[in-house]
Amino acid sequence: MNLESAQKPDNPPSAALLESLSGTANDSSTPKTDRLMALDALRGFDMFWILGGDALARALDRMDKNPVTETVSTQLSHVDWAGFHFYDMIFPLFVFMAGVSTVYSLSKAHENGGRGKAFQRVIIRTVLLFLCGIFYSGGMSNLWPNIRVLGVLQRIAIGYGGAALIFLTVGPKRPKTLIGITVAILMGYWAALSFIPFPDVRLTKESLEPLIAKAGSSEPSEILQQITATTKGQFEKGYNLVNYIDWRLLPGRKYDTYFDPEGILSMIPAIGSAMLGILAGLLLREGQMKPLFKALILIALGLALAAIGFQWNEYLPIIKKIWTSSFVLVAGGFSMALLGLFYLVIEVIGFKSWAWPFVWIGSNAITLYLTNSLLGFGKLADRFVGGDVKAWVDYHIATGAGSLLLVIVGLSFVFLYARFLYIHKIFLRF
Repeated sequence: MNLESAQKPDNPPSAALLESLSGTANDSSTPKTDRLMALDALRGFDMFWILGGDALARALDRMDKNPVTETVSTQLSHVDWAGFHFYDMIFPLFVFMAGVSTVYSLSKAHENGGRGKAFQRVIIRTVLLFLCGIFYSGGMSNLWPNIRVLGVLQRIAIGYGGAALIFLTVGPKRPKTLIGITVAILMGYWAALSFIPFPDVRLTKESLEPLIAKAGSSEPSEILQQITATTKGQFEKGYNLVNYIDWRLLPGRKYDTYFDPEGILSMIPAIGSAMLGILAGLLLREGQMKPLFKALILIALGLALAAIGFQWNEYLPIIKKIWTSSFVLVAGGFSMALLGLFYLVIEVIGFKSWAWPFVWIGSNAITLYLTNSLLGFGKLADRFVGGDVKAWVDYHIATGAGSLLLVIVGLSFVFLYARFLYIHKIFLRF
């Protein structure tokens, strides 16, 4: 992994979080390339909410509570378990876009017979992004086993890596096979969660403490000696096959003590999320269809997939933390519709000026994500307008205005830093 300050104009386009920007995107100060600006803008739009857009909505809600600000604030928070808010789409949208970029970055390699090097490149990028995820979660700052092995970047890595290897194996000219594999992944995961039995144990402190005391050990193998009954088809928090496998097999620190929202088994449907992105990318690269039709098909197909996912919710709950197949369809469907909308506005209609701030962010998504983890744009803003400045604004303007000022300054740092990197062609790539 290296920081590059120069570009190669013949680099193939890509638009994944893991690749960030591998070439120069178009603006008034740079030469035109074959990059798809809509993808960069959508990635930046997605990252914007992580870097402070959500905090901006909450700050506005604290200043002036009304039905609009309350609704927006609610949508910019995760559901506790089952259900779906807009904010639950932020993460899978990155996985989806990793799939879209796979089509752009690997199609030529497949067509030109360079699949060997392409396989190697995919594996290296997957490993590097996986290691970045461990670094993001604290790296080696803690003693084992207090190190988190799986997390957000690791899920993007595995989703991308799995889908990319499937794409390289099958090839871009067999979309029906890719569709069949995607359906098989989602249906197989649903069948596993519904029909594979697991020990009838609830992974909560209240349920496990008596069992731990009786066994004299917190090791799952020791605790399970006391349990003979099994169950299946459960989807409660801490009481499902996905959480059980994490408890038994996932090493290191788990985000939710006994299991992890980015756990082992739920990595499988994440590949399905990236596969939906690959299918969308194939549509975008189709040479005979008019761009307007591409945009409309993406929007219509995306909304249809989301509707199917909501219908499936009656039998398979929409749960982000175990990445159920119904969640894949809802999040992936909305992701596809958003891509179609961005493609329509930016590439078809040609309305681009509004999107440049998002392009700056999307062009260095990993850089900004890791910088925010290490430095914290909000913490930096607090050094400038926190303390007495924030208190003065709260007192003289309105209660909560100081928090709003902090968020605005923090986002300003995000945009300024992103624009600096973009203008100077400094991009983090693998």
